[in-house]
Amino acid sequence: MAARVVPNGEDSTSPGPRRVPAWAWAGAVVGVGIVVALIAGAEWRTPIERGLAVVRAAGPGWYFLAMAVVPLPLAWFTVPAGEAFAAQLTLGGVVAAALASVAVQQALSYWAARAWLRPAVERWVRRRGQQVPSVTPENALGIALIVRLTPGPPMILGSCVLALAGVPFGPYLVVSWLVALPWVCAGVMLGRGLFAGNAALVASGLGLIIAAAIAARLIRRRQRRGPP
Repeated sequence: MAARVVPNGEDSTSPGPRRVPAWAWAGAVVGVGIVVALIAGAEWRTPIERGLAVVRAAGPGWYFLAMAVVPLPLAWFTVPAGEAFAAQLTLGGVVAAALASVAVQQALSYWAARAWLRPAVERWVRRRGQQVPSVTPENALGIALIVRLTPGPPMILGSCVLALAGVPFGPYLVVSWLVALPWVCAGVMLGRGLFAGNAALVASGLGLIIAAAIAARLIRRRQRRGPP
């Protein structure tokens, strides 16, 4: 059974205005960043490298702990992480640590919304204009996919919506983690490539972002159409 999550008051049958594809936004943002970096030359590196030196001195433990408990956009952590800790952990180690942090944050967000802070989270979700979908054993996986693959809402908001809806923890965590995986890998590679001047890593990160955005769009479209 397919599931669709729509904002309050929106008719699910209405086509609505056409949106710019997520992959186009992602490509535009990264492209602008690369152009700005090339134009600015070495000037943009100095203050950022000073900040990275402070982060590096604090150590990866504190960094990835913060990533697990602070509800900021993933890119704020993944893009600097490769440059800050690849020499110490290797690039693969940075990706693994980031993915572990994401899993911890998703688990904490779920249980906070489901039990510990449920009334406060319900009020917060309502203020954000999000509708909590009705979940059954048959549509739980589809709803988790739709919520996680919908562009725009931050990861913690999606976690809270799915927890309040009653999506079982196992499917919730598996879907949430798998959807985050390509974005974590792309952010780490892209950041490392930009700071190290490695065009291959930049291209790999950008390609992964575009591929993930296209795949998300195709899966959302299939879920909303339902079975043939």
